[in-house]
Amino acid sequence: MTIIPRGRALGVTMFLPEQDRYSLSRQQIISQICSLFGGRIAEEMTLGPNGVTTGASNDIKRATELAHNMVAKWGLSEEMGPIMYDEDESHQFLGGPGQSGGKLKSGETTSRLDKEVRKIIDGCYEQARQILEDNRDKLDAMAEALMQYETIDADQLKDIMDGRDPRPPKDWDEPGSGGGSPVTGDPEPSKEPESSADTSDGDEEEDDKGSGRRPSDPLGGPAGS
Repeated sequence: MTIIPRGRALGVTMFLPEQDRYSLSRQQIISQICSLFGGRIAEEMTLGPNGVTTGASNDIKRATELAHNMVAKWGLSEEMGPIMYDEDESHQFLGGPGQSGGKLKSGETTSRLDKEVRKIIDGCYEQARQILEDNRDKLDAMAEALMQYETIDADQLKDIMDGRDPRPPKDWDEPGSGGGSPVTGDPEPSKEPESSADTSDGDEEEDDKGSGRRPSDPLGGPAGS
């Protein structure tokens, strides 16, 4: 999880699977939808209804697509049953049903699909809100960790969920501990070594007079010759 902008996103939350997955259960999809609404709900809780931003637009899109596929493609809705209501667009370039403009559902069926998708979305939204309200202390701790480290991973998240202060990331340098310490003020100007010309001028003149050389002529000859 990071608050450093990545491309067009102002922040990124990445989920790494514990093992290879070739399919998802209904519960896993519901959990994904709930997690996608976490950022939007956190804004409502911390900034108020008028402080909600457009940052969750992609999360809303992905959550809606998952809920729609649950109902219209994957047969995971008790209301609509194990029926595929969306056209298969994988063979449109071969002149499949996607190009003919035919529909596999009526207007009434479309309305039922929309209501079922809305039911799933509303249920996941309220479930995510309840989770965040019950764990507001962990939400605040996570926000503080992101403000301090900018990027946190599984180790920091585990510490927060266990009620401990998050450990610094592996590549984190504490201020003042090394080359990454911030500069707090203007650097002191380097002191030039005091010139000894003033104390040695008299000696040089005496040496020049004794050797018959002029100060400007290191070879002892007349200047300009």
